[in-house]
Amino acid sequence: MNSKNITDVPKPTPTLGIQSDSAFTETAKGLSGRDLCSIADLSVQEMAAIMELAHAVKTQPEDFRHALDAKQMVLLFEKASLRTRLTFEAAINTLGGNAVFVDQVSSPLGERESIPDVARNLERWMNVIVLRTYSHDTVTEMAANAKVPVINALSDLEHPCQAIADFMTLEERFGSVVGLKFTYVGDGNNVCHSLMLTAALLGAHCTIATPKNFGPKLEIIHKTIEIAEHTGGSLTLTHDPIKAATGADAIYTDVCTSMGQEHEATKRAPIFKPFQVNEALMALAQPSAVFMHCLPAHRGAEVTDVVLDGSQSIVFDQAENRLHAQKAIILMLLGGAKRIPSHRNRGGLQARSKR
Repeated sequence: MNSKNITDVPKPTPTLGIQSDSAFTETAKGLSGRDLCSIADLSVQEMAAIMELAHAVKTQPEDFRHALDAKQMVLLFEKASLRTRLTFEAAINTLGGNAVFVDQVSSPLGERESIPDVARNLERWMNVIVLRTYSHDTVTEMAANAKVPVINALSDLEHPCQAIADFMTLEERFGSVVGLKFTYVGDGNNVCHSLMLTAALLGAHCTIATPKNFGPKLEIIHKTIEIAEHTGGSLTLTHDPIKAATGADAIYTDVCTSMGQEHEATKRAPIFKPFQVNEALMALAQPSAVFMHCLPAHRGAEVTDVVLDGSQSIVFDQAENRLHAQKAIILMLLGGAKRIPSHRNRGGLQARSKR
């Protein structure tokens, strides 16, 4: 199997954090009222500000308890959910607002009423719209027609809130992720896309190992390269999971068959078997390496029980941090963000030394 290194490694790494209170304030002001449809919607400084705020709301939640008093959030979900629904509801509730859940599983958005008409109704009652959909076009069409912020809580193209929580978790474990060797093994799906973009914005070295014909979309590859060229990060694509895992600081996987692809499960199973994350694959990574998964996991398929339940696994830390990352996103988009002095520059995180 051949691998291809997509960007030159390494380049001089710029400072990727927010450097002053005024810069944080200006960045937060620029995010207020915006949509989050894709990680690519964010600049390097905006990602840094969201990360800093996520750490702050986790350690000092009392400082934000009334930040969004009386704000209303609607969650429109076409797909089943455990973590996404509960963490968004808990996030807005603990910030002083309220969540209204609308189950769209049996009635996809745009079927009963056009999405522009839905948007024009929702913007009169709600302060933020959260969508969990199949088609990414549903998210972008809602955002184009609603005057209030729209958040992508999962589409067939991206899962931005998951990726932000994941890299928040890596910052907790390693400090700054600048220079971190991050490896994703499995399907080049929506989660993979958001992880690639987030890694690039934060200056990490990202390797994606997928079976042939199951790689990430070309548009996401190009955008990741573009971002990485400015941050000192890198992107490597390969079909060799062993090469990808060797020396990694973090190994991440996801299900081989996403929601909506269930009819392909039998066909995909043998193709993805060599990409299973097991003890042998984890042994190739750094001794301090962590295992990551967005959950739910198919035990015995993309990951073994030993790895998922093992000491290197941080999957439930990731799940917990969905709450805090989404608090930060909501605060930013609804104008409730503020800087906590002890969390300047994400708690004083330092760049990792290059190996």
